[in-house]
Formats: sequence, C-alpha cells, structure tokens
Amino acid sequence: MTISPEAVRLPERRHPVSSAPPVPSAPPTPVDVSLTANLPSIKVDGIVVHLVDAGHAKALIADSAGRRPNRPLAVASINLDHLHHFGSSRGPTSRATKNQQVARVEWLNLIDGAPIAKHAERVKGTFYPKLSGSDLVLSILEEASLRGQSVGFLGGSPEVTDSLVSRIAKEWPSIRFAGHWTPARTELSSTVDAQRVAREIAAQDVDILVVCLGKPRQEDWIEEFGAMTGAGVLLAFGAVVDFLAGRVSRAPQWVSRAGMEWAWRLALEPRRLARRYLIQGPPAYLALRRSTNG
Repeated sequence: MTISPEAVRLPERRHPVSSAPPVPSAPPTPVDVSLTANLPSIKVDGIVVHLVDAGHAKALIADSAGRRPNRPLAVASINLDHLHHFGSSRGPTSRATKNQQVARVEWLNLIDGAPIAKHAERVKGTFYPKLSGSDLVLSILEEASLRGQSVGFLGGSPEVTDSLVSRIAKEWPSIRFAGHWTPARTELSSTVDAQRVAREIAAQDVDILVVCLGKPRQEDWIEEFGAMTGAGVLLAFGAVVDFLAGRVSRAPQWVSRAGMEWAWRLALEPRRLARRYLIQGPPAYLALRRSTNG
C-alpha cells in the first residue's frame, strides 16, 4: 500500500507555516564527489565502518540532501544484525561484495550498538560514539526543518501515518512532508513494483527518504532502487518510523548508555526479536571479535 501526500487526510499539516521563514534550499546540482572517501574507518567482518561523531554525520547528511548527488548518500547502522546479513562470513552474495561491483549509492556506515563501538575502541585506542538511527533522526529532522527540506518515509504501517504527520508538523514545522509509502512485502520483492514505488517517490521531489523496511530488505532496496527515487539521502533506519509515530517506545538513556538497548527491545517484542538477538547474534559477535583489520 502506498500513501502519498494527497491521501493524507490532514492537508494543513503537510505544509505547515512556521513563525520563522525557512532557509531556502539551493537548487540541486548533480555532482559525484565522494563524501566518505577520506573519513577515518575500520573494517569489521569485511564491512567498512566510518568513525565519525554525531555532528559530522549530520553535516554529511545535510550536505548530500541539499546537493542531490548523482550517487545519493545511503546511511546504514552497523550492528551485529548487520554483520549477520552482510558480513563477509556470509559469503560472496553479501552487500559488501556487491558494492565492489555496483556503486549506485555511496554508503555512510555508522556505529550502532555497544559491541561495534567497543571493537572500534580496541582497534583504534579512541572512543567513538554509538550513532543509532533512532537517536540521529531527531537532529536530522531538525536540520531539515531549518533548511525547509522535504522528507519522505518508506515502510511501516499505514496506521501510523496520521501520527507521523502530526508529530512532524508540530516539532519540525518547516519540513515539507513528501509522503509515507507502505508497500506490502510482495511489492518490495517485485522489481516492477519496486521501480513503481521509486518513481512515485521521485515524483514528490524528496530530499531525505527514511527507509524503514528492516534488515536486510532496507539496505537491499536502497542499493537497487535508491538512486531512482532522486533523493539526496536515504536513511536505512529500521523501526524509526514507529518510534517517531509513538508506536514503539525507545529505551531510556541509561539503558542505551549501558549497551543494553537490545535487551529492552527484546523484552518489548520477544517474538519478533528473539531469533535476531539470541540465535543470529552470537555468531555475528564471534565474527566481530575475529575482525582484526583496522
């Protein structure tokens, strides 16, 4: 199912008037300059992990959203679940291998999860912060509001659309809400349907597309169809749409700082997350500890 701006029953919320005029966006200029080539990084199970703080990540995302490069910036959260799906130990079909052959998007891979953060510190001898999508998205939306940029969402349930639109209108009033697309899994697995969704998104002139399809679907969809959307940035941010809409509660800060957010989420959604954390997680952690390439 696809919910475009025309289908939302709250038209006055889609283009709310701010008390302060938005900063006009510069006309998009197609360029193909790498934003990540010179970033410090390590490799974890064959996956490049960029070592940046929240401010640097936000600046890279805002820059790409404004410039609309030929190769959009795709942002991924690197955690044990990501290693399970895309690490080199998964074999030659992993996205890490595919990216050497096809470069439709440029990936900014951020530390997500205490195990990755601790590994980076062991390798480099310096602390690097955990940058989960659910934490970063608030500052990204704040910057998008200041710049008057358009933001769209792909994934999640159509039942959260009204709550999502309402919160964005209230907290980030200068954002141009581009739409909320909620295709069924059958549509996501169909090349024809996936291309249609990408064209629909492109028609709404999206600067930032938040892709919440879950791993590995969101990364695979971005890799294959992200450039077709015309967005400057594609954020592979999992359950962020549900967090923003208030459907799922975030863990308290003290839980997150202790590296136990996974346990909080497991307690909230045991049936959905038990396999990820209890079965798939341990082998991914072993692959992490075997990684020595910094």
